Amino acid sequence: MLDPHRLRVFRAVVSSGSVQAAADNLGLTSSAVSQHLSALARETGLVLFQRAGRGIATTPAGLELASQSEEAMSQWGRLDSVVNDLREGRSGRLTVGYFASAGSAWMPNLVKRLTLERPDLTVDLILTEATNRNVRPDIDVVTDLPDTAPPAGYRRVHLASDPYVAVLPRDHELAPQRAVGLADLRGETWVSNDLAGNPGHKILVQACAAAGFTPRFAVQAQDHYSAIQFVAAGVGISVMPRLAARSLPPEVVRRRITDPAPVREVVAMVRESGGRNPAAERMLEMLVELNAHPTRRGRPASS
Repeated sequence: MLDPHRLRVFRAVVSSGSVQAAADNLGLTSSAVSQHLSALARETGLVLFQRAGRGIATTPAGLELASQSEEAMSQWGRLDSVVNDLREGRSGRLTVGYFASAGSAWMPNLVKRLTLERPDLTVDLILTEATNRNVRPDIDVVTDLPDTAPPAGYRRVHLASDPYVAVLPRDHELAPQRAVGLADLRGETWVSNDLAGNPGHKILVQACAAAGFTPRFAVQAQDHYSAIQFVAAGVGISVMPRLAARSLPPEVVRRRITDPAPVREVVAMVRESGGRNPAAERMLEMLVELNAHPTRRGRPASS
């Protein structure tokens, strides 16, 4: 088994570019860093560095080891945190996964409330859109596609139905209308606001197909913050869940979509561990309560 401390030193050398820089960053002597590198090379049987002028360069094998060890070192760091919690008497840890718009709208206030109620609780928040799905949060707030089974070891709790809205420049010809037919956007220049493989993008594309067209995405923004700014600049229009369109600049308006009206379902996937998890139960209770009252969700009650 590889020594995590040696891996940490190795990664520091790769990132900083030299033994001396890594030693300075880690508070070690350059001799100690060199010894760790030699020991790791013996453990792996790999040539990790080679001479390059007066310094060293990471070999292809070393670069691959550094890349592949990132997730393992992250998990090791989490284990270190658990040990520190136990040593210092903190009573528990809760891991919550979320997607970006739910994170900005819901998570700050919920985590603040939960940690005020449970001062000894450590809450880890994971943006699961950008994280390896090997992570298994205690609660994972996700967009749910119909007819899909929850992951093994999880149960599904419905939180909200989140309708899509058209995000338009304020001077757009459709802006004066209270609602916009999806087919009316057929000839527009579209700005994407989600990754192509994500459930939210699939829901939108399927709704457009039902309306008889395929949207032309001229800008692959892939996140709603950037997409809104492209719309504000007059580059095109975007269609996104209402939760993602809570805060708009003055140059942009939000309009309800009809015929058909795409909607995403937001659920909490709750990990079933075999024993009670009071912190997870309380977080779920707060999520359900929040979504039972639309005006408290951190978004406007109407479009």
